[in-house]
Formats: sequence, structure tokens, C-alpha cells
Amino acid sequence: MKRWLARHRPNIALDRSYGTLGLSPPATLALVFLGLIVLGTLLLELPFATTRGVGWLEAAFTATSAVTVTGLTVVSTGSAFTGFGQAVILALIQLGGLGIVTFAVMVYVLLGQRVGLRQQVMLYQDLNSTSLGDVMRLVRIIVVVVLVAELAGTAVLALRWGPDLGWAYGLWAALFHAVSAFNNAGFSLWDDSLARWAGDPTVNLVIPALFILGGIGFSVIGDLRHRGPWRRRAIHTRLMLLGTASLIVLSVAVTAALEWNNPGTLGALHGWWPRLQAAWFQGVTTRTAGFSSVDIAHLRPDTAFSYIVLMFVGGGSTSTAGGIKVTSLMLLLAVTWSFLRRRREVVVFGRSIRQEDILRVLALAFIGVLLVLIGTFLLVLTQPEPFLDLAFEATSAFGTVGLSRGVTAALDSFGRVVVMALMFAGRLGPLALGYMLATPSRSRLRYPSGVVQLG
Repeated sequence: MKRWLARHRPNIALDRSYGTLGLSPPATLALVFLGLIVLGTLLLELPFATTRGVGWLEAAFTATSAVTVTGLTVVSTGSAFTGFGQAVILALIQLGGLGIVTFAVMVYVLLGQRVGLRQQVMLYQDLNSTSLGDVMRLVRIIVVVVLVAELAGTAVLALRWGPDLGWAYGLWAALFHAVSAFNNAGFSLWDDSLARWAGDPTVNLVIPALFILGGIGFSVIGDLRHRGPWRRRAIHTRLMLLGTASLIVLSVAVTAALEWNNPGTLGALHGWWPRLQAAWFQGVTTRTAGFSSVDIAHLRPDTAFSYIVLMFVGGGSTSTAGGIKVTSLMLLLAVTWSFLRRRREVVVFGRSIRQEDILRVLALAFIGVLLVLIGTFLLVLTQPEPFLDLAFEATSAFGTVGLSRGVTAALDSFGRVVVMALMFAGRLGPLALGYMLATPSRSRLRYPSGVVQLG
């Protein structure tokens, strides 16, 4: 019976409605995130939350960006908001990054309370997990990883920034950036993000370590806890590690090769070591973290285009990252390779991939492309900024990355609403959004196959 439930619970989570309102888990999660955004907007509009008057749309944009852990801003986080306002943003980042449902269950776990099936189904959707039976084990892993990573990151950054910034502000800046980095949010207290620390080894190691750990996926971290040979690791873990390593090498190499002599980015740094550190930092942060140690507005067009592709891919499933996910890219490559070799099934590491997963990743990629195209079209239609900058902005919003070529604050009200919608869709997930909008139906009929000419 337990084995049957483990196999069929994912379908239950997707096809049935739960709760008194009869809403599916994706729809319920959407309402939860919307409620959190509304609450954050109201808190950021309080008189003592800002140093100057911040409009309702600006507050809503900031709250949406924080809850969706994107990092795009229309006002300065460090100068427009007081300590209270910054604390609100930090809380929204933490709740949005882990998911408010995950956060609530973490509290239950820490208090030793029992979590019911309905909450586990919600977690299955919130974490984008592959198995409902592994959800509670995953939450326990999240509790440990979050506490250890954010506290350790805060401690190391405080030791680095405390002597220079003063211990009180240095500690607050360390906590803020550690939480923002681990949750792949990209929010910074400084208008130039982390450009002032472009040549600092501590910052260039600690911040990337935090957002790589947060973006690789908690299920991967849980699998790596157990010792064993590579072949005994889960297929998801192997795909994620191989894909992440490959994308890191590719993105760092592209950044260094294209920007090395660009006077607006790496070329402004003196010496090969600071340039290499900046290339490393900017290369690894591009897929989802959103911090910057160089001026993104001065990137070469070819570099900016490569960043658009990387931002669309994003990080890992069951993580704080956005995008269509690294494993989706790896599976798309595997499907293409199998087609070119005329194989009837997709085989990865000696295991065949289910048809359901292949259809899911194709739908995920298509919905993601469609959202970015629609968002880009609406921005190009209504905004005067260059096409590349607007496409960069739309992809950054969908991937919940937060990198910007400097056009965020210049967008009009409609443009900001479009970006907010993209951030929300990217955080909710294209597949969850599709499930929420689609009408589930089951049919006992089977139809004869047809032939469609392709290519």
C-alpha cells in the first residue's frame, strides 16, 4: 500500500482539489504568494519604513521582487528604506525564497508537531519535488542547511565588513546579504550591488558559495549527505551536478573572454587577478542570483545575449532559484540526442526517462519561452528603451535573477506591472502556472494514431 501511494501521490497532488475553497495546490500557493506580496506592500508603505515617500506601485514592485526572490528594484534598498523597511524586505526574501508553506512546516518540524497530508501535498507543489514521500525528509534537510549556511555566511561576512563599515552596520549588512545570497534574491544595500568588493577574495568566495548552495537544490544536498560512488547517486543529482558544473565553466569562460578588455566592465579593474575574480563572480551569479560586481549596463551585446540564455535556464529544482531549471535543460539535450540517434526511448546514465517527464519538460520549456516572448513584446511595444535591454529585463524577471541593464527604474507604470507579472510567474513556476490554468480531465477513450509532418 505504501509503495502504491508513493507512486501515485504526485498525480493526486496535481489532479485533485483541496481545502474549503476547492482550489488546487498551485492555485492555493499563488494566493499565498499574492497575500504575502500585499502584506509586504502595506508594511513598506508605513511612514517609518521609508526615508522618503515611496509610492504604492514602488512598494508593490519591491514587495513582489522580494517575495519572488528576484532583486529587481525601482528604488534604492539601502537609501529609500529605513532599518525597519529593510527588515521587512529581508523577511519577504526569506519567506519567498523558501516558500511560506515550507517555512510554516519548518516551524512545525522544529516544534515537533505532526504535518498532515494536505500540507505535504502543498509542499510537494511549493518545492517542485519529484516524490511526495520524500517531502518531509526534504524539509528536515532544509531546516539544517538554511540555518547553517545563513549563519555561517553572516559570520564570515561580518568579520570582513565589520572593521571597515563599523560592527553594527557590518553585522546587519552581513546578515542581509547572506540571506539574500542563499535565497538567490540579489538584493543589496548598496546601489552598485557588490561592485565595491569586486577584488575582495572573501566576498568573491562566500557570496557565490551561498547562492550556489541555495540554487543547487535541497534534494541534491540531501543525496550528497550519504557517502557512496557516483553511480549510486540519484539521476537528478548527477544531472544537476554535471549541468551546474558545465554551465559555471561556460559562463565564467564566456564572461572572461568577451569582457576582459571591456573598459566598462572587467577592463576597468587593474591586474589579471581582480579581473579573474570579477569574471568568476559575474559568471556564476548570472543564472539566478542577481548580484553584480561589474556594471551590467556596459556589457557587450554578445555577453548580454549569453546572459539571457543563462538566466532563462536558472538553477535547480527544490531550490531557491528560478528559471526552467538545469535538469530541464539537461533532459532537453538528452531528448534531442536520442532523436538524432533514432532511439525510441531517452536514456540517461543507464536509466530510461518516463514519457510523462519528457512531456512535462517540453511543456515547461514552451511555457517559459512563451512567457518571456509575451513579456518582451509588451515591453518593446510600450517602452522606449532598446530591444536588448528590454529582453534582458524580461528574462531576468522570469528567471527571478535580478540583473538589470539599468532600465528597471525607467519603466512606466505599465512596464513595471509587466515585470511584476513575469517575476510572479517565474517564482510560481511555469509548470505550476500551467496546471493552475488548465482544466484537468480524464478520458477512457483511446484514439487511433495520426501522422503529422514535422521539420
